[in-house]
Amino acid sequence: MLYVIRRQIIPAVVVTIILAVAFGLIYPLLVTGIGAIFMSSKANGSFVTDSKGNAVASKLIGQNYLDAKGNPDPKYFQPRPSAAGAGYDSTSSSGSNLGPGDPRLVGFQPGLNTVDLQGNPSPTNVFATKDDPYCVPTDASTGAAVTSPAAGQKYAMNSDGSYVCYAGTVPERASAYRQLNNLPAGAKVPVDAVTASASGLDPGISVANANLQAARVADARKLPPATVTALMTQNTTPRQLGILGETTVNVVTLNLALDHQR
Repeated sequence: MLYVIRRQIIPAVVVTIILAVAFGLIYPLLVTGIGAIFMSSKANGSFVTDSKGNAVASKLIGQNYLDAKGNPDPKYFQPRPSAAGAGYDSTSSSGSNLGPGDPRLVGFQPGLNTVDLQGNPSPTNVFATKDDPYCVPTDASTGAAVTSPAAGQKYAMNSDGSYVCYAGTVPERASAYRQLNNLPAGAKVPVDAVTASASGLDPGISVANANLQAARVADARKLPPATVTALMTQNTTPRQLGILGETTVNVVTLNLALDHQR
């Protein structure tokens, strides 16, 4: 027994203590120290401040920019949709995880995934509206998308008798984007304007997305378009190493820069 203790148990205990000290104490302190010295901003959360110097956001986490009624505020560049909680909730990071054929994302496709009022397969979309032929109706009580109606289903209705379409589908998001930015009905919309990121917290939007929003922001703030464009350029992040990812515009830092123009 003494031999076993001396040859196996004691070495195991000693190695455990050494590893615990090395990787549970020394390594974390070393990494923390290097971060604090050479990249303090990133190590401390990449916070950004308002015109008064107060920390109001992080460069790494997007946020919603809404008016008092909960609608997109025209004075701000709008981020991409978010599936993190109620939107950009850092405690609930996630994507929608919806497949490319899910009605909650792409809407009802006539003859493909449409249903009638009872939920039976239908060759046409009975919920189609004048503005959205791919309309997915919403539940009158919860506002959730109704993709498989059941007996007694109550639908939310507009004043003209049409169905209230679920706002989270790509067609609905594209329509809302065009309306917000004063674009023609058939204008192409950047994919990041109508789809959420995998984390739901991405603060970046494509350059194409930012360009389509620039005129609206400049008009709402009474700023020269050139001023807004210059700020966009200053808050643009190029592809990593020139080949990874896409060139993006950081909505958080851009909107703060706009606020500093007051």
